[in-house]
Amino acid sequence: MSGVLSSVDARTKLVGQNRLELLLFNLGGTQQFAINVFKVQEVMRLPRLTRIPDRHPVVRGVTHLRGQTVPVVDLRHAIQMGPLKVNESEATIIVTEYNRTVQAFLVGGVDRIVNMNWNEILPPPGGSGRQHYLTAITRIDDRIVEIIDVEKVLAEIAPYQLNLSEEAYDKELMARIKGKDILIVDDSHVAIHQMRQVLEPMGMNIIEAHNGLEAYQLLMHWKEEGRDITDRLLMIITDAEMPEMDGYMLTTEIRRDPELQSLMVILHTSLSGNFNKAMVEKVGCDGFLSKFAPEALAKDVQRLLRQKLNMPPREE
Repeated sequence: MSGVLSSVDARTKLVGQNRLELLLFNLGGTQQFAINVFKVQEVMRLPRLTRIPDRHPVVRGVTHLRGQTVPVVDLRHAIQMGPLKVNESEATIIVTEYNRTVQAFLVGGVDRIVNMNWNEILPPPGGSGRQHYLTAITRIDDRIVEIIDVEKVLAEIAPYQLNLSEEAYDKELMARIKGKDILIVDDSHVAIHQMRQVLEPMGMNIIEAHNGLEAYQLLMHWKEEGRDITDRLLMIITDAEMPEMDGYMLTTEIRRDPELQSLMVILHTSLSGNFNKAMVEKVGCDGFLSKFAPEALAKDVQRLLRQKLNMPPREE
């Protein structure tokens, strides 16, 4: 498996073409689950664990990998399916990087990597019992594969402080943007909630879309209505990975449209920073924000809006 994960360069060619690769695994049963390969650093046998006092119930312990201490999360337990029953000497972990942190997920076993198109990735059905922890589903070999909302899992283990101080907000800018629209696009309800908590105090009208296709259709609808979108809509903040249409393809479609191409589009994702900086240039985003740092989100959004409105930088 490590050989399959070794070449990032080949996979970057998929992005911008509305494609992705999924790592398939199980949690001790027949149901298959998946996460995006771009989040995965390596797959390995579970090293020796150190138990830590007062740890979260779903954290089995910590291990040491390449000079850093990495928490090992029982993913089955974390999505409320009960603890994974596995012989730790034969257990598998998936080492990942999300939101600038490294963590490992204990799983029942890893199957393979599959190459897919984002339009084959669908939102979870409304009646899905595990929908609370899913961002999407897909079908592979006539079987349903559930794609886990890892951001929600991590937010429950280590909640973010979302209430920023008044000093974090730019009063001069807020007077200029009050009542204007900002479109946030993300398939994770947790991520949308986090962004709302940070952005709502700025006084903007926050509009949600839950994948790139939904956002694109909304923009097309506004065009048909004859709205002055470029005047009303201050900014689009979009996730990279989403069902049906990803954030890169959404940006590409916006840049192709003469009526929309001047819109400010910001990529907001937990994917690798260096990778995304390259993709920002490739598809024409105006900037890149790493998930999830509330203070940095507020600061960078306000900085970019000042640039858009030709205001001088805020005095610190």
